[in-house]
Amino acid sequence: MGEEQQPAATTRLAAATIDVLLSYAARATWPAGFVIYQRGAPADGVFIVVEGRVILRSRVRAGRGFIPWIATAHETFGAEGLSTAPRYTTEARADDEATTLFLSGARYRSLIREQPQQATCLVAQILSERSALLEKLRELTTMSVEQRLIVALARMATFQSYTRDDGCILLSTGRYRVLCELVGATRESVSLVLGRFAGEGLIERNGTALIVDAGRLVHRLDELPLDDLLAAHASGIPASSVLL
Repeated sequence: MGEEQQPAATTRLAAATIDVLLSYAARATWPAGFVIYQRGAPADGVFIVVEGRVILRSRVRAGRGFIPWIATAHETFGAEGLSTAPRYTTEARADDEATTLFLSGARYRSLIREQPQQATCLVAQILSERSALLEKLRELTTMSVEQRLIVALARMATFQSYTRDDGCILLSTGRYRVLCELVGATRESVSLVLGRFAGEGLIERNGTALIVDAGRLVHRLDELPLDDLLAAHASGIPASSVLL
């Protein structure tokens, strides 16, 4: 499996930290679509993605959900297991095949005692991701559906398995659902915006799929206030997607 291209603004655990974690954590590989844990299940420890992606989803109602976070290589998920209320708050599902490390609470405490520097790096990563989640919350409360859609498409463009060789996103039915849940809007609302983009020639239709060149939507971001641009950048848009 090839290494995922990472957003420029997203911090990741260093390779040296991953090497140390390999001695403390259990390694597992999950097939695409596998549910690693469900919301409300007892939690313990923290997961670290080695390869692939893991989608965290909150169910809104039957057939609908919201994706607050997609964990990619050298990022974490499931850190609720280190809290004083250790129950998972989302469902975690492997997007493509994913390899993870699981650091239990007991092994985490051993890591703190024996490798305090690397334990500090792990905590710093978890806090960085918490900051990104707060920015995501800010997007939901301050940005329009169109603005959030552009942010989500720019994020998806960093995932190699979502793009063609020319860098364009190929939006199939399954990926369209992921896009709607990343935006935090109904399919109808997202379809209206995408229809407007298609009418303006910014995206193409290919049968039942959509072909999206995120770079062609950049001028839309120029209409955002500077503060919103900074929030979008902190949420994972590569600098090249905003500035080129």
